[in-house]
Amino acid sequence: MKPYSAGNIKNIAVVGHGGKGKTTLCEAMLYTAGATDRFGKVSEGNTVLDFDPEEKRRKVSVSSAMATFEWNSRKMNIIDAPGLFDFEGGVSEAIRAGGSALIVTSAGSGLDVGAQKAFKAAQKRGIAKFFAVTKIDGPERNFYKTLEALEAEYGAPLCPTLIPYYVGGKVDCFVNFIKNKAFKYENGNKTEVPIPQDDIIQKMHDSFIEAVAMGSDELMEKFFEGEEFTHDEIVAGLTAGIHSGDVYPVLACSALTLSAVEQVMDVLSKLAPSAIDVAGEIGTDEDGNEIRVECDENGPLAAICFKTVADPFVGKMSFFKVISGKIAPDTQGYNIRTGESERMGKIISVNGSKQTDIPYIPAGDIGVVTKLSGVKTGDTLSSAKKPVALKGVSFPKPCLQMAVKVRKKGEEEKVAQGLNRLIEEDPTLSFYINKETREQILSGLGEQHLDVVVTKLKTKFGVEVDLTVPKVAYRETIRKKVEVQGRHKKQSGGHGQFGDVWIRFEPCDSEDLIFAEEVFGGSVPKNFFPAVEKGLRESVARGAVAGYPMVNIKATLYDGSYHPVDSSEMAFKTAASIAFKNAVPLADPAILEPVGKLQAYMPDDNLGDIMSDITKRRGRVLGMGAADEPKMQELVAEVPMAEMGNFSTVLRSVTAGRGHFTFEFVRYEEAPKNVADKVIADYQARLKDEE
Repeated sequence: MKPYSAGNIKNIAVVGHGGKGKTTLCEAMLYTAGATDRFGKVSEGNTVLDFDPEEKRRKVSVSSAMATFEWNSRKMNIIDAPGLFDFEGGVSEAIRAGGSALIVTSAGSGLDVGAQKAFKAAQKRGIAKFFAVTKIDGPERNFYKTLEALEAEYGAPLCPTLIPYYVGGKVDCFVNFIKNKAFKYENGNKTEVPIPQDDIIQKMHDSFIEAVAMGSDELMEKFFEGEEFTHDEIVAGLTAGIHSGDVYPVLACSALTLSAVEQVMDVLSKLAPSAIDVAGEIGTDEDGNEIRVECDENGPLAAICFKTVADPFVGKMSFFKVISGKIAPDTQGYNIRTGESERMGKIISVNGSKQTDIPYIPAGDIGVVTKLSGVKTGDTLSSAKKPVALKGVSFPKPCLQMAVKVRKKGEEEKVAQGLNRLIEEDPTLSFYINKETREQILSGLGEQHLDVVVTKLKTKFGVEVDLTVPKVAYRETIRKKVEVQGRHKKQSGGHGQFGDVWIRFEPCDSEDLIFAEEVFGGSVPKNFFPAVEKGLRESVARGAVAGYPMVNIKATLYDGSYHPVDSSEMAFKTAASIAFKNAVPLADPAILEPVGKLQAYMPDDNLGDIMSDITKRRGRVLGMGAADEPKMQELVAEVPMAEMGNFSTVLRSVTAGRGHFTFEFVRYEEAPKNVADKVIADYQARLKDEE
């Protein structure tokens, strides 16, 4: 492919709900443009963009994929994003790289959640928005039902631009209001036909003309005077409205039969903002000052890494959107995050899994650099002489935690290495080792997300694991003050062992053990005080009721006795441990459970259901009210962490994917008796299993 300047490059994120035809539409565009010699189909597992083995097996997209084609003397970069919410990180990547969002939905349905979320993401990013309504010619399909749902949500900015005309429930032709022409598709052939004289066509045309008039004061004046717009005025008016975010064209097509696909491509190639229009960004310099980064191929380098792939043959692949300058093999890229200079590997363009060497990536374009070991997703490469940090990628935070159990003992390190590699590709994953429970904890966006990770661990790294609910890090404490003796005496020939202490145990507010001494008259020599404290700290760490660390305890050594020959540090350490063991049953021990603060967001209609669910989880609602998002409620509550295991799944199910939440640890609270009894019983059972 020949090089293109930024003014002739269109970067388009293809986003929307799962199963609505995004990948099929992308494949149809690639085939129509001649970028592929066959029309790949998801059902047959032979698409260009769903090339990952997991995607072929599941027949859904699990990661974003990029492809390029030429149309109307313009270079079209499309980033096909997953539609399932478990793989929402791919949407973040696509939206960060795109200058426009093509939001795909299908005919005959209402407004789906995926389209809503895609629209919000594009709106937040401030990029142009187009709607593509696919699958218009199947049974029970009706473009106008979907259009009504879109209009109810987004109102006047919606602009029906390419619409179908139905006869007898089937699509007879497509009306293109930009060209003011109608076209019929039969057996792969396209013929021009007269525009049907129909009230619904006229209504759509009127809406279209109103949207065009919004492009300028001159057009609005001409509109009110009832004058016809020329083709050039239509294009100019739509372009202005699309670029300003005041117009959202709606384009109908049937990707599977290729009907009107080339007309969708015409609209995108002509009306979508070019890279020169949207590539300029606001960055920050070394002092934190905001600076404007213009889209200039001859300017200083500024490029954002929006995606990373660990390719088994090429190695690490870093996907860049270049804002200023260009990336070539001899380019020196300064990594803002690390402060290190990066040497470029091969420069390539990708069509799904197919890779083509290119000489450079110019400003406004998207491409891949291989083997940049020091670069992570979200990093900026810039000129060392004029460093600038660009905005990174806004990924959703992982919300579902599971413990990773290896099937073959001793492969824990292999699992950790594999997961760290996968996290390089997918920043919506997180992984850490809980030192307290000694579990490997994997977090992601949902059950399917983590299931894909488990499969990749097996296929890519040869290690098999199971996922289980993580253990809860409980605590133990005491509720009464007691004074007990700890006496250790042992004689076995030669020097014996003797240590005798009296210790007062009482509740306090410190999570860490507070050790004090009130010894008078030298009943316990000072040189044994550290040994007593050490014995207590080791005992507190092990717990006495259920094996969990004890907190909120003050221990005061106030008396005891010693032997001038047989006493030793070890003897007093043991005596302190005995005192602790004797004290806990008398001090009214209790189990403490971790409690977190939940901030959940859901549509107005779902507030009652979620509140009820939180109550069942022993949660306490602290407050609720309208969220910053329209038609959404915020609910704040405190919930025991042990009860939050499947909350992400329930919230997604109840809200049809619209809900989201944050949850963080706040404090420990005394667990109810039934919970405490179960924790203790589980501990006793584990002890028996270990015997």
